[in-house]
Order: sequence, then C-alpha cells, then structure tokens
Amino acid sequence: MSRLSAFALAAVLAVGGTAYGDRTVTEAPANGAAARSAAPAGPHTPARSSPSPTDAEVGDTVHLTGMKEGEKLAVTVVKVVDPATGEGTAPGTGERYVAVQFRLHNTGSQQYRDAPVNSAKVVDDQGQEFSSWIAETTAGPGFTGTTTLSVGDTALGHVTFKVPEESRITEIQFTMNSGFADDTGEWRVP
Repeated sequence: MSRLSAFALAAVLAVGGTAYGDRTVTEAPANGAAARSAAPAGPHTPARSSPSPTDAEVGDTVHLTGMKEGEKLAVTVVKVVDPATGEGTAPGTGERYVAVQFRLHNTGSQQYRDAPVNSAKVVDDQGQEFSSWIAETTAGPGFTGTTTLSVGDTALGHVTFKVPEESRITEIQFTMNSGFADDTGEWRVP
C-alpha cells in the first residue's frame, strides 16, 4: 500500500475500543532516550543495520527532528499489543495484527502536522520491516489521518501493523515527515 493510500485510508477510519482477549501487552516505564539517522525503507524490505545501536525500549522517549527547522518531537512507545484483535476486520490466513501505542509531544518551535501512521514501522527477527496497516483493533484509539499539534501539545494513539503469524517483532521505528526525515527513533521489543 502506498503512503498516499495509507494516508487517505487513515483519514477515513478511526480506531476505538478496549483491549481484551489473548494478547501480549508489552509496557515499560519511561527512563531513557536515543535516536539515529537513517533513510526510510519500504514495507517488507530488509531492515537497515544501525551504525550505532540504540538503547531505547518500550516505555522510553526518543527525541527526533524533522525536515524543517524547528520540527521536533519527543516520541514514546507506550505499549505493544501483540496480537491485537481486529474490530470488524481480521488479518488474512497466516497473518496477525500488532498495535503500537505512541505518545507524540511537540517539543519544537513550530506546529507539527503529519500522519503518524505513515511514520511508523515494525521490524521482525528476520530483519523484515512492515509499514502500518489501516485496520481498527480493540487495542485502543488510533491516529486518524493528519495529526496537528501546536508547540507543547501531546497526542496519544495506536498504529496497527499486519505481519506474518510466525514473525517475532523485535523493533519499532518512527521517522517524522511520513518517514522521510533523516532522524529515526528505534525501540527494542523484549
């Protein structure tokens, strides 16, 4: 699915509900920050090797910069729900949903306006990257379409991914400007 298609679908759908059923929820207290520079890759492509490994884990906050001067976010991966239960839709045979809850805090000097669903990826233990998938899950409310944050404002929402059933998610990535900024945050998933 192209980024433009994902953005268009995200503008139409809203994610809601409460979490239930068999699932693993990974949560950790916030206690650190890290980031690295990298160019975004497409869905299902091998992950980039990191020149300097990150120490961020679920619960940590990573400080990122965007493409324009003054664009800055403090991004926290709050929790990972794996598998996430579809609400009205189900993944295909041999696939599952994974939902990642992000907290975005505008720490820059100008307004943040972007589609967070286009900025996030997950990486499995084989090095495959997966872009967001537009689906409602019971994990909780998601980001819909474009999110606009004034300086100092915060947004909280889930991003859903569709991954192969056998994939073990080991990393979460977030890159501002719908994945085109140079600064990519990475969080290890225990």
